[in-house]
Amino acid sequence: MAYKILIADDEHDIRALLKDFFEMQGYQTEMAKDGREVLEKVSRQPDLILLDINMPGMDGLEVCRRIREYVSCPILFLTARVEEQDRVNGLMIGGDDYIIKPFSLDELAARVAAHLRREARAGKKDLLRFSDDLVIHYSSRCVYFGEENLGLTRTEFDIVELLSMNRGQVFSKERIYEKLWGYDSEGDENIVTEHIRRIRMKFKKYSDKTYIATVWGVGYQWAG
Repeated sequence: MAYKILIADDEHDIRALLKDFFEMQGYQTEMAKDGREVLEKVSRQPDLILLDINMPGMDGLEVCRRIREYVSCPILFLTARVEEQDRVNGLMIGGDDYIIKPFSLDELAARVAAHLRREARAGKKDLLRFSDDLVIHYSSRCVYFGEENLGLTRTEFDIVELLSMNRGQVFSKERIYEKLWGYDSEGDENIVTEHIRRIRMKFKKYSDKTYIATVWGVGYQWAG
């Protein structure tokens, strides 16, 4: 069964281009020209959302904020904004990735395919318990401290899963980026830094223990 992509952009030419491109790749597509249409069409359960940030009325950031609690599929921002804070804001409200306009269709296709592969990964893993009441439940993809669910996003959990399943191994930002997204490190690896910062903030609400350690000049490793 073909994956379904919801394409949200206020520019007709971009919507038409992406629709034709992805349908030629074998995907199903849904179109939305503004935030209101996105809210209407998420009920059709897309497998991935391409979401333009700079839409009139309700912009992509607000759309993501409204739907993220109810929509678990990957959300990739399309943005002409190049300021770092804009990209950080997108990640903080639950976006999984971003690509800056003008973009290469091949690069966009690679990112879409990589996120969909991550979603399709299967294989149940046993419940793995760590000290200080921290529990990583791999099958449900949740992290708990005591009975409290830390509410990690999909990408945050993927990072915790990668590091905790390879305890003691040091991963560079580039390596984490490659492992998670499934393509080489030509993208912005600083997205990894921001996700790890957010994971640490969530852990710190419950414990001062360091679970993800920085190995200076090298990368990160699980220390829990």
